[in-house]
Amino acid sequence: ILSVLQFRNFKIIYRRYAGLYFCICVDVNDNNLAYLEAIHNFVEVLNEYFHNVCELDLVFNFYKVYTVVDEMFLAGEIRETSQTKVLKQLLMLQSLE
Repeated sequence: ILSVLQFRNFKIIYRRYAGLYFCICVDVNDNNLAYLEAIHNFVEVLNEYFHNVCELDLVFNFYKVYTVVDEMFLAGEIRETSQTKVLKQLLMLQSLE
């Protein structure tokens, strides 16, 4: 089942992972499958970064989640698809803390 909702002049593309919903609001002309894959890629990066991510990780480390979003998306577009590159950058940023 394709998880897409029409909302005004946009589409909301979402995917459910173990009780958590991840949503992206995109232009009506954007490719649904590309953004479903981007959501999946994002969740895999979170899972690797937090070692089996759960809701509490997202709540108490929201600033880290925003950092992951910043590494993977730029101005609402997919910026990086390589999980290895994203995780490497995240670990470098974490070492600066």
